[in-house]
Amino acid sequence: MAMQTNNSTHQYFTFQFGLLCASNFLFSASFNMMIPELPGYLTKIGGAEYKGLIIALFTLMAGISRPFSGKLTDTIGRVPVMVFGSLVCVVCSVLYPVLTSVAGFLLLRFVHGFSTGFKPTATAAYGADVVHESRRGEAMGALAIGYTIGASAGPMLGSFLVNQYSYNIMFYVSAILALGSVAILYNVKETLPNAVTFKVQHLNINRHDIFDKSALRPAITTVLLCVSIGTVLTIAPDFSEHLGLKNKGIFFAFFTVASLFIRFVAGKISDQYGRVPVLIGSTFVLVIAMLILALSHSITMMLVGAVLYGLSWGINSPVITAWTVDLSEPANRGKAIASMYIALEIGIGGGALLSGWIYHNQATQFVYAFLTPGVLALLSLLLLIKWNGKQASA
Repeated sequence: MAMQTNNSTHQYFTFQFGLLCASNFLFSASFNMMIPELPGYLTKIGGAEYKGLIIALFTLMAGISRPFSGKLTDTIGRVPVMVFGSLVCVVCSVLYPVLTSVAGFLLLRFVHGFSTGFKPTATAAYGADVVHESRRGEAMGALAIGYTIGASAGPMLGSFLVNQYSYNIMFYVSAILALGSVAILYNVKETLPNAVTFKVQHLNINRHDIFDKSALRPAITTVLLCVSIGTVLTIAPDFSEHLGLKNKGIFFAFFTVASLFIRFVAGKISDQYGRVPVLIGSTFVLVIAMLILALSHSITMMLVGAVLYGLSWGINSPVITAWTVDLSEPANRGKAIASMYIALEIGIGGGALLSGWIYHNQATQFVYAFLTPGVLALLSLLLLIKWNGKQASA
């Protein structure tokens, strides 16, 4: 069933929504600016053998914290949870130059994961609160644009600061950006009705708080599709080098630009034609992208695969978020979004481990490492087609 199409009277880009987008941009730039430089920093302080833990520890904590962020988002409010997530970035960024041992660095990476465990959950819930359902997909796309621009500009800024100044300057600028995100949030009005003051008892989590059943289908879709993200993050740099592309960031530049471009229209299309039909199309493109990457024998072919993959994920991310909100009850919106994000962490982490195991530093294994997430995406495509058929006949 298509979503409402008569949405011209429901404006969503208000001043408050604009503040939310700005905060999202600064938050994303703050922690993403470190990513390309952290392996070199860890090597500098004597922990080269622990590079694999840079992302793993961060992702692990993000996943662990999701049930807490979901419950708190639905209890104490969206804004306090967003503020906490951004403040974690401020504190960790300031402490990196202080805790200069390998153990201290790894501890900070683990704690830093709280930031993405909290901020995106509450941001998505807040965005859903302030827009009419007929433009929900478009609004989620707008929020994702701010995040994507931050993820694109941040790494370039981080590398510039390290090359021109030092690692410490990069860490301090990261803290300033996160602090800017916090400052903006203090001007954002709470949207949760009857929000309560935080109490320690709110941290008591039972099995019903961990996962919201309404998010089951979006979560299944997310797990199957996000294996591809873990795969790309893990082996695309080596694949680029294997094909003769010295600048390993070019692959991600093509992917990010394509993702950013399509986000301007992805959510709006899903508002008009429905979440599942749009996901069917974008998942098909993802399958093709993985096939092209698996068979790539030239830089051009690889970059075509990167663009197609970026287009696919640029659609998938905001549409899956909007779909999750559609299926949830307003009172459990934060928990439902957190449930979907738990699936995202499992998919990315699983994809990273699986692709690393398949690839095993053997160039002949690239084809199988890329085909595996393609097969899982194909399974997701079949499930989406099945669910869409049931929805149409209902």
